[in-house]
Amino acid sequence: MNLKNLRGVVLPLLLLGAWEYASRQGAAGAYAFVPLAEVGSALSELLGSGELLVNLWASLLRTCTGLAIGIVTGLALGALMALSAPANRLIAPLFHALRQVPMLGWIPLIALWLGNGEGAKLLIVSLAATYPVALNSCESLRQVEGQHREAARVLMLSHGQQLRLILLPAALPGIATGVLQALAFAWVTSVGSELFLSSGAGLGSLMMNAEAAARMEIIVVCVLCIGLCGYLMSWLCSRLARRLLRWRPNH
Repeated sequence: MNLKNLRGVVLPLLLLGAWEYASRQGAAGAYAFVPLAEVGSALSELLGSGELLVNLWASLLRTCTGLAIGIVTGLALGALMALSAPANRLIAPLFHALRQVPMLGWIPLIALWLGNGEGAKLLIVSLAATYPVALNSCESLRQVEGQHREAARVLMLSHGQQLRLILLPAALPGIATGVLQALAFAWVTSVGSELFLSSGAGLGSLMMNAEAAARMEIIVVCVLCIGLCGYLMSWLCSRLARRLLRWRPNH
């Protein structure tokens, strides 16, 4: 194996070594930095009971559902703002104002409206996914080259045909970038909403229960699981985007 391919594991190994060293520095160190052996035992316990898989599946399902809603909503908003001047004047000011509010800042208000159930969590995740898709879709559609628009006029395409056959394919790279950003926001916000609205299954809820029981090793397992799953989802979506855009010379 090429040594260059191993460079990415050097820093994680160093961090693991530093973590294990810190865990051996008295009782306070062992509590703040749980020994790796206890983390491994907690992982085996959670896998054996099925608790980790149940909560992981709940978080993934919530993320994917919210992401799908956000993509559809974001594409519609982005297309409206890009292709309709009246709609842009009506929607854009409110859209750009609302997207400045941190997503976790919406949680108390949404919880007041919808409670702390699944509907509130899905709304938070959907909003987080909508913003990057709408913004990237709008900008990408606006930046479609003039020669493409001229070709659509020469061919006398209807507005729907222009959007489907000319504008969307030309704007697809920018839209794909928005979807990749939306995936990251949706995953982080899904776990964050579970931490604040701790009813039901999910990795965030599992972490809150572990904190209440002073099970720091379970919290560490959840954090590692969140990071690994987020990385794998981004990697898979990046590969899928490159495959879908392989017809473009610059991809």
